[in-house]
Amino acid sequence: MTATALSFEAVGRNDLRRLARLARTDRDEFFERHPEWGERYRDRVLCVALCDQAALHFIGGSAGIQDFQVWTFYLEHPDAPFPHQVTGLSDFGPSRFGRSPGVAETFKGRQVHLYSRSLPCQPGVEPVAVLQDFLRAGATHSARTLREEAVVFLEPEEILGFVAWPSLV
Repeated sequence: MTATALSFEAVGRNDLRRLARLARTDRDEFFERHPEWGERYRDRVLCVALCDQAALHFIGGSAGIQDFQVWTFYLEHPDAPFPHQVTGLSDFGPSRFGRSPGVAETFKGRQVHLYSRSLPCQPGVEPVAVLQDFLRAGATHSARTLREEAVVFLEPEEILGFVAWPSLV
């Protein structure tokens, strides 16, 4: 498969589901390696979102995709915030999107960069409102960076594809 700078292929709901599965696998592997974080955060996933240029491309179809950025947001545990500097890297695999340029031949498709962080909120909150408030406030570097492009929900499944940012409210 040829590596190209950008793919302009449409991102569909099945692609979003595939990205959600990659994020879930990354979380499971992280918690296996770090059971101390798994004890606190395994059951505290607030939402998972496609962000940055690929999310903008999902919305409008003209931004192109260089790679995928997927963020998992957790309900912050009272004992400690999730170590947001933790990132993972996955391979989307062979697809119509082609390969990311300049990556090892072991990658068969676009790179998927996986990020995680916790947000200060309580169980039972509405993920859309919490994430939009986080982005609107812009109190952290990640919030300011994420709101520069777009954010689209991958999980929970019932809001798959919902555009959280840019927000219409």
